[in-house]
Amino acid sequence: MVILGASFDSIEANRAFAEKYGFPFQLICDVDRKMGVAYGAAENAESKHAARIAYLIGADGKIEKAFGKVNPTAFPAEAWEAVTAGK
Repeated sequence: MVILGASFDSIEANRAFAEKYGFPFQLICDVDRKMGVAYGAAENAESKHAARIAYLIGADGKIEKAFGKVNPTAFPAEAWEAVTAGK
């Protein structure tokens, strides 16, 4: 299983954030907001912030489950439950 996070922030900002909070996974820098717009986290490339959403993507590249509004405190357990339940 691979876990990735994405942010509109720079490489430096993402590195500092990940180090501060001890993230055990990589953060993708979406500074041009193309991924955020494509996945529905931002309305357009001028959006200041991304919505907190998440997707479980299967090995075939298809979205298996979408999480429309993520609570950062509760989400790890919710995501783990979805992964271990098979969806």
